[in-house]
Amino acid sequence: MDIAIDHLSKSYGFQKAVDDISFTVKTGEILGFLGPNGAGKTTTMKMITGFIDIEEGDILMNGKSLRNHDMKRSIGYLPEHNPLYHDMPVVDYLEFCAALQHVPNSEIPARIKKMVKLTGLDVEKHKKIGELSKGFRQRVGLAQAMIHDPEVLILDEPTTGLDPNQIVEIRDLIRQMGKQKTVILSTHILPEVEATCDRILIINKGRIVADGTADTLRKQAQGQQVLQVKIIAPNYQEVYDQLKRLRSVASVDILDREKNRFEIQSVAELQSNENVFKLCVEKGWLLTEMIPFETKLEDIFRELTMN
Repeated sequence: MDIAIDHLSKSYGFQKAVDDISFTVKTGEILGFLGPNGAGKTTTMKMITGFIDIEEGDILMNGKSLRNHDMKRSIGYLPEHNPLYHDMPVVDYLEFCAALQHVPNSEIPARIKKMVKLTGLDVEKHKKIGELSKGFRQRVGLAQAMIHDPEVLILDEPTTGLDPNQIVEIRDLIRQMGKQKTVILSTHILPEVEATCDRILIINKGRIVADGTADTLRKQAQGQQVLQVKIIAPNYQEVYDQLKRLRSVASVDILDREKNRFEIQSVAELQSNENVFKLCVEKGWLLTEMIPFETKLEDIFRELTMN
């Protein structure tokens, strides 16, 4: 199910939590929704789910406005604070959630069986939810979000408080679900976004400040290629001088004179890899290292959200 956010806004008193944002998410796409605390992520997700009303703008699902159509049955929602009934056994809770989502009684046992298998709850399914670890509680939350086989999944911080092994397991589960559904995933764990999401949207102070793949955002932020090279030659000064003369090179810094290590910054839109290699061949120098440095997603996030 395709989602189109059209000039969406929401205020709390004098504070604009969401400020005229627009974006689309396609079926089979996993969108990573990033931003600092208070940026407007959760408010946006709550409006998409129908949990809170739309103030200005609109949200369209397959062309249908949420202002005029109730699309809640098409959405699975896992809030940041997973609202579980700790005194209920897992199977009873999932049966209760399926009934709330109007799953036909004849189909509920099969849906529960499928969700238990998909989320890896088989061993724990007869325990009370309060007896489960945080990781298994998150699995129960994901199972309830999917129990009615929704076309859209909205996951707000789905891996909060999980250990590294549990994060990998939940990440794999989300990727598996994302093949057939539209997924919007909010998180503060940036490596998780790169590993899980097809596209990244960064929001700050209620406004979208970046939208694209991790590679696209890096290229936009980086602008210039940075290389670190180690060149074995009789005279480091000659290496330094020759590198600076290359047409593609904007600047050269000496990192270690004794080991002949240099950092090369290329001219915008140009690459220096081939030119450096050809220079070394021509001069008979030994090129032992050539390391390209990428802008980290963390650096991009900080740059876009610090102001």
